[in-house]
Amino acid sequence: MLKLDILVIASHPDDAELGCSGTIAAQVAKGYKVGIVDLTHGEMGTRGTPELRLQEAANAAQILGLATRENMGFQDVFFKDDAEHQLKLIQVIRKYQPDIVLANAVTDRHPDHGKGASLATNACFMSGLTKIETWQDENKQAAWRPKFVYHYIQNNYIQPDFIVDISEHWETKVKSIAAFGSQFFDPKSKEPASFISSPEFLPFIESRAREFGHRIQVKYGEGFTVERFIGIADLFDLK
Repeated sequence: MLKLDILVIASHPDDAELGCSGTIAAQVAKGYKVGIVDLTHGEMGTRGTPELRLQEAANAAQILGLATRENMGFQDVFFKDDAEHQLKLIQVIRKYQPDIVLANAVTDRHPDHGKGASLATNACFMSGLTKIETWQDENKQAAWRPKFVYHYIQNNYIQPDFIVDISEHWETKVKSIAAFGSQFFDPKSKEPASFISSPEFLPFIESRAREFGHRIQVKYGEGFTVERFIGIADLFDLK
């Protein structure tokens, strides 16, 4: 079994890269094991193909130094936060036993992001219920509940509960996003334009990171919201 310190759950390939790849890179640099589970192949997206996006996700995983990355194969746009999908995600949570889960924004422009956030939240709680039985390779899985679930902020502005300094890992974030070349601005592309393929989109991502960084007096930051209060033992732990 590969136990992860942090599991990132993303509705689409590239959600994690756009929303929290700087934080991922920072935690990997500290020696933590981080993995990503993409819920869908993003097959309803305007550009690219499921096969291409899988390859792009694998390339991004290598750039970020992930311990693992897998795709649940849920139906893009049509997946639900229901028992069927919850049980499948519970299996993954119990397989990797993460201490921390990073999940989609609780609400966003794309409805799948909010659905993914809700699904992750519910599955993380339910994964700790011993009377919910799941199996892996014919072996009954032990119950496991992550200690924390945090939600990365995506397209729509949400007031963050905390901000991670990603200044030293900004270039890694940029490279991981660039791995999804099918999705972003390319003057040579003949595919239809999309919301994220406009030439203004990636500069917006940098502007958001600069804004969050400015709030904590660093160059670049990524914002997160919490599901419960964060407790500390020492006021000097805060920056």
